[in-house]
Amino acid sequence: MAIVTQYVVMHKGVEKLVTTDKKAADQYDKMLDIADGLAEFIEAKGISLDESIAESLTVMLSKNRTGVSKILKGTSASSVLEDESADVVELKKSS
Repeated sequence: MAIVTQYVVMHKGVEKLVTTDKKAADQYDKMLDIADGLAEFIEAKGISLDESIAESLTVMLSKNRTGVSKILKGTSASSVLEDESADVVELKKSS
């Protein structure tokens, strides 16, 4: 009999991720925490969004925080998107 350790990421009472990789679980949990912080910030600034739209938006921003950070520092969105495209091509080449 094998023993398997699983990490379960719960968010607002909902199971979001089940994995055997602790690092992946921690990263996903951090991403969800950042998304919650963004949602709180957006709401505090007086922007009212449907809950599902707010969740989709903040999770997307959190998952892409490196690119968003570059845009906030003045890099054009097209440059950030081009860099991301190049990274995907490099990943495909190395696979």
